[in-house]
Amino acid sequence: MPETLKRQSSDYCLALQPICDQHLRHVGDELLYRSSQHARSAQIEDPLVATARVSHMAFYEMGVEALTGSRQLFFNVPREWLFNPDLLPPVTERVVLEILEDIAGDAEVIEALQQIKSLGYCIALDDFVVTQATLPLLDVADIVKVDVLNDGIRDADLAIYQSRGLTLLAEKVEDFKTFQHCRDLGFTLFQGYFYAHPEIRPSQFNRNGNKTAQLRLLAVLQDENAEFEVLEPLLAQDPQLCIRLLRLCNSPLYRRECVIASLRQAMILVGFSRLRKLIVVVMLADSNPFNQLMLPKALTRASMCEKLAAETHADSPDSAFLVGILSMMDILLEEPLDKLCVQLPLSEEVKLALLKRQGRLGEILRLTIAFEEARLGSASQTVVERLNRCYLSSVSWANQLLGEVSRSSADQKS
Repeated sequence: MPETLKRQSSDYCLALQPICDQHLRHVGDELLYRSSQHARSAQIEDPLVATARVSHMAFYEMGVEALTGSRQLFFNVPREWLFNPDLLPPVTERVVLEILEDIAGDAEVIEALQQIKSLGYCIALDDFVVTQATLPLLDVADIVKVDVLNDGIRDADLAIYQSRGLTLLAEKVEDFKTFQHCRDLGFTLFQGYFYAHPEIRPSQFNRNGNKTAQLRLLAVLQDENAEFEVLEPLLAQDPQLCIRLLRLCNSPLYRRECVIASLRQAMILVGFSRLRKLIVVVMLADSNPFNQLMLPKALTRASMCEKLAAETHADSPDSAFLVGILSMMDILLEEPLDKLCVQLPLSEEVKLALLKRQGRLGEILRLTIAFEEARLGSASQTVVERLNRCYLSSVSWANQLLGEVSRSSADQKS
């Protein structure tokens, strides 16, 4: 892919437009898509892709806590997403799903919204106007957003909203006089240039996804009885997916303190359903090929660390595998390891190995890297032979795995 096209496809970012209450306190933000840091408006070519991108930026790259703290986050949802809860944000608390104005209140939509509400999401109706087709939506809504600039305010509609106890949000409020008027009519939430313009929030995340591995992992995850021995090496092929999974483990969704020592532990904590959700959103959002030149080395290193840990019986092979795969994240994701370790819920033993090459896991990692770089010094013949054996076995495993994924990708294209 030409570098210019790569930048165009991966430079997308999000914007937040503040929402205030009747006392002008900042109580919420609407999540908006921007094709680049310099775009003044959304410039959306494909609504599904734009939604996926802004979703994974907010919930998997940056984290909702870092974006909005304790404020509500309003998130636009296209009709297609209503029928697949796996695509919805992983955090239900404080997330308000905005139902777009082109969605009618047919029986299918109402049933889907009832299911979504049962999961804990709050429902807002965007740019809402009362018609026979939209009226049923009021039965499942919590908030109604009224475009006071373009649609105006109809007394009859206000009476319907207020009789149902719905929260009223006035959007496109351009001046303080309009704010005062809407407040007098019973609106309690307000959004518009009178208060704040959207603020661009670029992500620092390097976006390169291994789609073939994602496809295969997604296929395997359809089987609820899938073995973690099959899932773990597939997940390891996509460093971005690993990082997002670990960040998800550290999200408000998992309220208890949780430190992760292996990819398997992270998968068990998150569960098949949320892992499927994560993969689908990432696949929809990502558009760049992964750096295939570095992938075999990363997989070989992780496998070799795992085999050495198993041979010495001193440490968990799963933890050694995690240390091996994460040790190349600074190269693969162009983000310093110390920064990643702060962001991820890793065990102290894993952090110590990654940052200081200390502890038993650190020793295994140092030995593996020394072998890669032919810096074994005065190691005995027995040690060299053992390392050779582990290395050749790891190379074979990595090549076999990548070959299977390549064949799987070719089969899907044919």
